[in-house]
Amino acid sequence: MRYEINVCDLFDVTRTRVASLFEVVEKPWEAVGVLVAYLSSLGDMLPRTEFEQIAPRVWAARDAKIAASASLSGPCVIDHGAEVRHCAFIRGSVMVGKNAVVGNSTELKNALLFDEVQVPHYNYVGDSILGYKAHLGAGAITSNVKSDKKQVVLRLGDELLETGMRKLGALVGDGTEVGCNSVLNPGTIIGRGCIIYPTSSVRGYIPARHIYKDKDTIVPIQEA
Repeated sequence: MRYEINVCDLFDVTRTRVASLFEVVEKPWEAVGVLVAYLSSLGDMLPRTEFEQIAPRVWAARDAKIAASASLSGPCVIDHGAEVRHCAFIRGSVMVGKNAVVGNSTELKNALLFDEVQVPHYNYVGDSILGYKAHLGAGAITSNVKSDKKQVVLRLGDELLETGMRKLGALVGDGTEVGCNSVLNPGTIIGRGCIIYPTSSVRGYIPARHIYKDKDTIVPIQEA
């Protein structure tokens, strides 16, 4: 089976301050490659009544909660109501959406977190996009570089699609739950409203509203 994956299949772009980012890309994963330039420009346009520059190229909403022990590098925007907890490590090119949670010892790099995303405990999110209300359980990570260091290839059904990108983590659709200690391998795309079992190793494309138990057991969520 062949799949055509568009931004609207994964994300409600009204749930992020950077909705216009998706107007300049053809496919959703291409947004990862232009995020750094986009955020660098965005910071200068933020209203100073709502945001303050707290470090070089780091802009935070005045009502965001940021632990003193967090390490922040720009470009980075932390939106209203977001919480960045103890020892979080934001390495740059990161958008933290409204009311999102970046937890203790969580590391972010070149990542877009839509509003109300939770990465609350020991997570790594690199070169990835997490949709509205997506949640990573404790220890769940996105792996963004292949072991052989070659360019990431997307597996969409029977189709192999070259991305031209050496670093690409995961695209996780709105409302998806990723279980504890799971690994989302390079180029993983997970649709809206999925459930990923704990300790899973996920690759390829998981359609919306499915439960991933293992690579051979991916079943639709039964509607009530």
